[in-house]
Amino acid sequence: MRPFKRRKKPLQIDDIAIVDYEKTKKAIKAAALGNAIEWFDFGVYGYVAYVLGKVFFPHSSPSVQMIAALATFSIPFIFRPLGGLFFGRLGDKYGRQKVLAMTIIIMSVSTFGIGLIPSFDSIGIWAPILLLIVKIAQGFSVGGEYAGAAIFVAEYSPDRKRGFMGSWLDFGSILGFVVGAGVVSAISVSIGEAAFMEWGWRIPFYLALPLGMIGLYLRHSLDETPAFQAHSEDQAANKKPEKIGFKQIITQYRRSLLVCVGLVICTNVTYYMLLTYLPSYFSHNLGYSEDHGVLIIIAVMIGMLFVQPVVGLLSDKIGRRPFVFIGSIALVLFSYPAFKLLDSNNIGLIFLGLLILALSLNMLIGVMASTLPALFPTEIRYSALAIAFNISVVIAGLTPTLTAALVETTHDIMVPAYYLMICGVFGIITAFYLKETANLPLKGAKPMAVDTEEAEELLVQYHDNLEQKIELIDQQIDALQSKREHLAKQHPDIE
Repeated sequence: MRPFKRRKKPLQIDDIAIVDYEKTKKAIKAAALGNAIEWFDFGVYGYVAYVLGKVFFPHSSPSVQMIAALATFSIPFIFRPLGGLFFGRLGDKYGRQKVLAMTIIIMSVSTFGIGLIPSFDSIGIWAPILLLIVKIAQGFSVGGEYAGAAIFVAEYSPDRKRGFMGSWLDFGSILGFVVGAGVVSAISVSIGEAAFMEWGWRIPFYLALPLGMIGLYLRHSLDETPAFQAHSEDQAANKKPEKIGFKQIITQYRRSLLVCVGLVICTNVTYYMLLTYLPSYFSHNLGYSEDHGVLIIIAVMIGMLFVQPVVGLLSDKIGRRPFVFIGSIALVLFSYPAFKLLDSNNIGLIFLGLLILALSLNMLIGVMASTLPALFPTEIRYSALAIAFNISVVIAGLTPTLTAALVETTHDIMVPAYYLMICGVFGIITAFYLKETANLPLKGAKPMAVDTEEAEELLVQYHDNLEQKIELIDQQIDALQSKREHLAKQHPDIE
């Protein structure tokens, strides 16, 4: 479907799609569950990194063990752009639903596979090699997961509720992380640290398989998104559909790509710092017991669950850009004080420090899933978003490893704060260049409403916007005409 500015006839009420709200809710559940499985693994991996270091790198020092385990987490991010390239092209050609069914299978099986790998003492160097291979497969599948899930939800959501609907995707992320961390803590407490070190750490990874089967069932039961169906019908009617290459995407959508990269880096650096690196930071650098830091972070994450949909809901009222500004500015101003509170050895102050970081993160992830899909038109949405998103995540995914290495090298425990402050500066710059997309139809798609009454309101709003644009153009024309007359008077041969 072509953008409205190219239409040869006025937009009519029949051109506005009425969304099946029940299907939208099912789409959100299916997409959020896949995202939850992804972050379930991240949560488990972050909280058992110290165990994995001892299991797969037993002959190294504790510091090297932790860095090696976090490096095994970060290296697969390099393969995410390949997954984004592969699944993005498939998603734009064959549909979002089919690709998301593929990614959830690979993701859940590879996560399950981590629990099957023997220790270094059993098979030697093959243990870390197999771990790396499984993580690479995981990174490849995740390369198509988040972008596809965000698009899936966005293309199923009505224009005036896209922020609220999209916020549930990262609600699934946080919930998956909380469940993963909670499962690790529960197993560790119930069987004891010795048994957990020996075999208990494997149990959380086994749970990914049944969760994946549930997610596959939900995704398989859904129809393709309305936006992609309309695009497919338009392509079928056009005997020579236009093919857009990556060179053309980069040329025509450079600004959208850069905005996507900036927002993803700012958000995901904060995400990985808070959810993946901090557990090891608490135990290794600040000297807290594993349970001490874990329980506080879990409590803060549970609080984030309640804030997440509120941010999405408010973004439908006041826009996405204000929240990107607020979250980024908060990182610049409050990261250093927050990490000072984390080093206070006082539970109340530690909780306050984490709360500051968590709320900053909420402002960003609360609008990310609704903002990113709106940057690109339907025909290239999956390809462009998957590539830009995953290139950005490569940079963000290095956060735990780089931060751990920098802290060890500089012996400055405030390095994570400086890291987040720099990240916040990039977020502020991104917010300046981000065009507001709240309550607007996706590029290249019909306006979407929940009922006929809202469709009529959207039509009036659309026509009002056109009138405002025409008035602005008329004003510019008048100004140019006046300028022309002023210049013409200075030339003897021009009237």
